[in-house]
Amino acid sequence: MLGVPGLDAFGVVHAGVGILALLLGVFVVVLGKGTNLHRRIGLCYVIAMVLLNATAMWIYDLTGRFGPFHVAALVSLVTLLAGYVPVLFRRHFTEWVALHGIFMSWSYVGLVAAFLAELAVRVPGLGFSPAVIGATVIAVTGGAVLIHTRVPTLARQLAWTK
Repeated sequence: MLGVPGLDAFGVVHAGVGILALLLGVFVVVLGKGTNLHRRIGLCYVIAMVLLNATAMWIYDLTGRFGPFHVAALVSLVTLLAGYVPVLFRRHFTEWVALHGIFMSWSYVGLVAAFLAELAVRVPGLGFSPAVIGATVIAVTGGAVLIHTRVPTLARQLAWTK
């Protein structure tokens, strides 16, 4: 479908929700934190990520069985929940803003890593494993630097305003 080998209607839904989550995540990252718009777009991001990971659990084209990308989808869901639960139960978390920021940021880094890996495997001449590993290392390294330098500062700033 759409000129992509192995892409069926279910894969199109998965890809579409993934692109939606990428775009929503960009808005969440660049817009002001703690606003009603941040909350609404963030909730849409959470819903898109749940749908993306749910659809990932039914894609078996690569190996024909449960594999490492299914494990990655489960890790993504855990990271997403770890970022969303502190918002829901903020009264029970003294550092809920930092927890939310760190885990939701890692959720987005995982999404970007998956997207870059998907692009990299389509580059002619790159092997599948080197493409996936290289794209993942680049995304995770860049994400780790940004998360551990920016999120604590933002959390401290937001904590003063709450």
